[in-house]
Order: sequence, then C-alpha cells, then structure tokens
Amino acid sequence: MLEEILAEEPAYFLVDLRIKPTNNIKVFLDGDEGITIEKCVRINRRLYKKLEEAAIYPEGDFSLEVSSAGLDEPLKSLRQYKKNIGRPIEVMLVDGTMKEGLLKEMNEEGILLEESVGKPAMGKLPSKKKEISYHTYLFNNIKSTKIQIVF
Repeated sequence: MLEEILAEEPAYFLVDLRIKPTNNIKVFLDGDEGITIEKCVRINRRLYKKLEEAAIYPEGDFSLEVSSAGLDEPLKSLRQYKKNIGRPIEVMLVDGTMKEGLLKEMNEEGILLEESVGKPAMGKLPSKKKEISYHTYLFNNIKSTKIQIVF
C-alpha cells in the first residue's frame, strides 16, 4: 500500500517500516531534498485510509505513525547515502572501529570517506600538520553510519 503511494511521489522513499505486536505501525520516510512534516501528514492520511479500507486489523485496532528518518538514525538505504554526499559522517565498522570524515562518494558496494588527521597550526603553539587521506569502506564491513551534526 505504501509503495503505491510513494510511486506517485518519486522524490520520497521508505527508510524503515516497523510493526509492533500491538499493531503499532511506524513508517520512516526520507526524500532526495528531505521531507516536511506536512508531507508526512498527507502520506499518513492516505495510508491510514488504505489500511482501514483493507480491514487488515479487526475493528480498526491499529495505530499509524509516519515520520522522517531522524538525523540521529543510522543511514539504511543507498539513496540516503547518495543524498548525504559532502556531509560529515561517523562510520562504525563491523570490527568496532569508529571512523569520521566527509562522505565523498558512494556506489552500490561502499563509500569513499575523506578523513583528516592532526590540526592546522595556530599561533605559536606547536601542532601537527593537518593530513587528509581517503579510504574506501565496503557496506559489508560497515555496521552503521550516522550523519554528524555540525554547529
């Protein structure tokens, strides 16, 4: 049902869908240019109506929440990686190693991360020279990836 709705809205896509035993349905969406609360409300209304008409849950015993995939949620789809190229990310590898840097590129197999080591020289204090390196991480070696929020 959701695929039908999203087919009419190609700029938006499903990130995650969770259905709890209490018939609580949670839908997490994103868009190539983000997604507004208003768009989530409209999709929620359309999906709710379809669920009611299909009578999947006896006596309408279900709840539905449609929201954006929050910035604190890990990236789950290739489309999310693509839309976040150029942003700072934090990558947790399967072996527990944490990597931080700029998401430079992505393809179906993995990502290219620009990592910085050291700090630029400031005043008279001795400091390491900033070094930039590029590393490729394959998706099968990535446990999770989160966007870093920079203020």
